[in-house]
Amino acid sequence: MSDAPYVFIGETSPHEVAYKLLQHIAWAEKKAFAVSGSHPTDAPQRKWILDTYAECLQATTGRRVTKP
Repeated sequence: MSDAPYVFIGETSPHEVAYKLLQHIAWAEKKAFAVSGSHPTDAPQRKWILDTYAECLQATTGRRVTKP
């Protein structure tokens, strides 16, 4: 028998929290998601965005493994 599905409301889903965490990390690392005027030189690459979001999602679901 499969597990019952989870229902998340608002910002309680791991995906929503992971996205918010991604935004905070991008801000802290001075990565610009929004372009104001010219193209920023510090715009994150696709790989950085996907890898960072994947790590954030692992962290919010308790599956993140840290290296010693």
